[in-house]
Amino acid sequence: METNQPKFTPVAELSYNQAVAELDAILRNMQSDACDIDALTAYTRRATELLRECRARLTATDQELRTILADLEK
Repeated sequence: METNQPKFTPVAELSYNQAVAELDAILRNMQSDACDIDALTAYTRRATELLRECRARLTATDQELRTILADLEK
């Protein structure tokens, strides 16, 4: 039996902007009437993975910027 599971690039290989664009595409796909119900779970898992990675990158960037700004105040 052939599945319609989407193929995804590993999250670590994506830039932040690519991850956000993929999240946007997944959301549009999931909201459309043409969404493949058999792939819905895969899209949900992928969106969760992308969100976690984006959050981690934003948190790391925030911390790095706070460190840089703190160094400037010394």
